Amino acid sequence: MSDLKEHLTQRCQLVDAALERFIPSAETRPVTLHHAMRHSVFAGGKRLRPILCLAAAEACGGSVEAAIFNACATECLHTYSLIHDDLPCMDDDDMRRGVPTCHKVYGEAMALLAGDALQALAFELVTKTPATANHTTASMVLELARTAGSLHLVGGQVADLEGEGKQLPLDDLRFIHEGKTAALLTTSVKLGAMSANASAAQMQALHDFGMATGLAFQIIDDILDVTQTSEKLGKSAGKDIAAEKSTYPALMGLEASRAEAHRLTEVSHRALDVFGAASSRLRQLSDYLLNRDY
Repeated sequence: MSDLKEHLTQRCQLVDAALERFIPSAETRPVTLHHAMRHSVFAGGKRLRPILCLAAAEACGGSVEAAIFNACATECLHTYSLIHDDLPCMDDDDMRRGVPTCHKVYGEAMALLAGDALQALAFELVTKTPATANHTTASMVLELARTAGSLHLVGGQVADLEGEGKQLPLDDLRFIHEGKTAALLTTSVKLGAMSANASAAQMQALHDFGMATGLAFQIIDDILDVTQTSEKLGKSAGKDIAAEKSTYPALMGLEASRAEAHRLTEVSHRALDVFGAASSRLRQLSDYLLNRDY
């Protein structure tokens, strides 16, 4: 585990340094917009999606250098989604990553535009990833676009909003989690693999790994929302209960939810069998996400 902690620290620093290069400086006009973008991006996120992207690239025999643009694209898209999710018209949250949310510092209009700009930057970064024999630039852009749209990220948010105040069936809850969380985590590993010229079999394995890991990740998130403090989480705890949202703990109870997260993590491990020893880092990361406490 100490090796993993060191790996996470080093990769987080690597991703932060790349994002520092890719995101316009705070002195670039319009300065307020770029301040707002940087406020949310550099607020202390764990960089899990780009770290998974880089790990998948290496599992497929690729390099960090070839995958770094795609890795940072996933972080930009993720941060955009957080900025918009936190807006008063959405989940209405005042704290994210341990600091005031973007709209609390810069106002709703500027937060909306900062999210828009980060989404656009995500696609720009993907176009800078070198194409491979199996994966064109267009195919990588398509992968991110499908995840960002109405069938996944945006669609999941819509279903989440419409489900407030209702006790949803588990299938509907799974649809929300697959769209809001698992889809982008899955795309993160797939974009890493695409930068490494992954085969069709490797892409399918990473799709299965990403969906199982993403669902387990969200279940643990739901558990932490009711078992941890806001200070520990870096965001407002108890929001799901306050918004009367259906969650795995609400529908299944804490112990059954933990058991389901463990089951999904085992599924994610089995999906990596095609990689053999090359998948050891991805397995470590999947276990880390299962056992985290914030």
